[in-house]
Amino acid sequence: MKVGSEEKQSILYSCLYRSKIQREQRVDFHSLVYIQSGIIEFATSDGTKQHKSGDIILVRRNQLSRSEKIPAASGEPFKSIALFLEPDLLHKYAIEKNIGNLPVYTGSKFLDLTSNKFLFAFFQSLLPYYDNPEALTPALTELKSKEAIELLLRSAGNAREFLFDFSEPHKIDLESFMLKNFEFNVPVKEFARLSGRSISTFKRDFQKLFATTPEKWLKEQRLERAHYLIKNKKQKPADIYLRVGFENLSHFSTAFKEMFGVSPSMI
Repeated sequence: MKVGSEEKQSILYSCLYRSKIQREQRVDFHSLVYIQSGIIEFATSDGTKQHKSGDIILVRRNQLSRSEKIPAASGEPFKSIALFLEPDLLHKYAIEKNIGNLPVYTGSKFLDLTSNKFLFAFFQSLLPYYDNPEALTPALTELKSKEAIELLLRSAGNAREFLFDFSEPHKIDLESFMLKNFEFNVPVKEFARLSGRSISTFKRDFQKLFATTPEKWLKEQRLERAHYLIKNKKQKPADIYLRVGFENLSHFSTAFKEMFGVSPSMI
């Protein structure tokens, strides 16, 4: 259930009775997330982190992620509320509060705010709208978003830099970036943007560094990773093909056999 305008949808209520893996995506907005029940696993370039019922986390924008939402062992569905803090709103807030230019944020991409009782109470105030979404008007949505910003600024010492660093991705070390992110199945142009490069500069730098094309390198890295997980970690092809960047099991099996001469189920 999504609440807000069709273009922005600032508040998202989730309710799932079966586990669901969300495909790779670029996190466009800072996201404040409350897990009401069940478990969610976030995979980013920093690894995979699991969050359970009652957890509150702040997720930074401009990063690649993949998530798996898992219902509770008791049978209770997975439920969460996510509040997306859009750049336009943050810019407006910064002007109103006279928040000037801040240094580039270099801290953690995830802030764990579970222990904050005020943020817990904030999310409890949003629960009644789950069954009455029409009551959460755009004006009220903006007020609740500003309330969340106020609470965040009081909750975390580096929240100001986290929220109000409006800089776009700058040119970073390409080798380190690619080795941390190759499992995410996103277009090459996204790798280019997040590494702070135009697509042409990205391909030129990539060729110099890896002596091959991004597409070929990504495929080989993903298959090597899959081979390791199947052979050394005893994982099943059906359980890993999405996690190593393939869209379907058939395509993964064909590519695996082409590279290693044997189907993944035979390893």
